[in-house]
Amino acid sequence: MKTAIIKYNAGNTRSVLFALERLGVEATVTDDPEELKSADKVIFPGVGEASTAMAYLRERKLDTLIKDLKQPVLGICLGMQLLCKHSEENDTDCIGVFDLDVKKFQSPVENLLKIPQIGWNNITGLHSVIFEHVGQNDYMYFVHSYFAELGPETTAIANYVINYSAALQKDNFYAVQFHPEKSAQSGQNIIESFLRL
Repeated sequence: MKTAIIKYNAGNTRSVLFALERLGVEATVTDDPEELKSADKVIFPGVGEASTAMAYLRERKLDTLIKDLKQPVLGICLGMQLLCKHSEENDTDCIGVFDLDVKKFQSPVENLLKIPQIGWNNITGLHSVIFEHVGQNDYMYFVHSYFAELGPETTAIANYVINYSAALQKDNFYAVQFHPEKSAQSGQNIIESFLRL
C-alpha cells in the first residue's frame, strides 16, 4: 500500500509520519501531483494559517488536484478546515469538498474559555467507518481556534463554546479536527481504520 502525505509547508507532518511508522506504514511526504494521484491513501494534515496554506496549494494547482482525488483522503486539523468551503481566517476561500464554513471561536466573557482550544475533549455522535473502534465520548487531542460548522456531512461532534464538527465525511473524503496521531489508542484506531478502507 502506498501512502502519501500532502506537503504544503504546514506543520505537523512529522508527528503523522511517526504515527504511521508505529503502525508499520511507510509514507511519502510530497507535493508531486503524480505521486499523490497514484497513492492508495492520501493524508492531508496541517497546523498553520489558512490563507498562506491555500496560496501554496493554488500556486501548485494542488487545490484542484485534491478535490479530484478518488482514493480515500484523510484531512487532519487545518487539513480538515481547508477541505471546507470558506474560512473566516483571513477571509479565505478553501477547497470546497465540504459545503461548510469555518468560523472562529468567540468565547463568552462569563465562562472565559481560552481560545485556542488546546487539550483533550470528548467526541460524540459518531457515525463513520473510521470510528469503528472508537467509543462514544472517547477523548481526542485538539489544538485550534477555528471550527467547521455542523452540517449533513458531520460524523462526530465536539463542544467548546458551542457544538461543532469534530469530524466530516463525504464520499472518499474523511476529515477530523482533532489530532488522531496525538490521541493515544483511540486516535491510533482511527488511523488504522482509515488505512484499511
